[in-house]
Amino acid sequence: MKSILLDTNAVSAFFRGDQHILACVSNAEQVYLSTIVLGELLAGFRLGNQFERNRALLDTFMACSTVEPLPVTTETADYYGRLFLALRKKRKPIPVNDLWIAAQTMECGAELITFDQHFAIIPGLRIRP
Repeated sequence: MKSILLDTNAVSAFFRGDQHILACVSNAEQVYLSTIVLGELLAGFRLGNQFERNRALLDTFMACSTVEPLPVTTETADYYGRLFLALRKKRKPIPVNDLWIAAQTMECGAELITFDQHFAIIPGLRIRP
């Protein structure tokens, strides 16, 4: 596995010590974290009562040499638009943030690590549960 992008639920599972996700991360040459995923994580941290602890865990993870934050670009927006149209034609919408995450995954040529089944309807998206 060359490069992966972790969905929010995969990052959470990683922090809980999920063996499958730990193996995906350790076997990847490049681990991307979408800025959309980072926003979802930070929002969740703020809703909880362990913000500082969780933020420190995230910062430590982000400092790893194989982990790279992935910004939204104009190319991401183009992927988003094409995916939005494809899913609209199928009458199969998915949550907006997940559509952005899928667009970023495709843009960087990575495999998406997620537990969300609705990603499976996105044409051309490589996913690993």
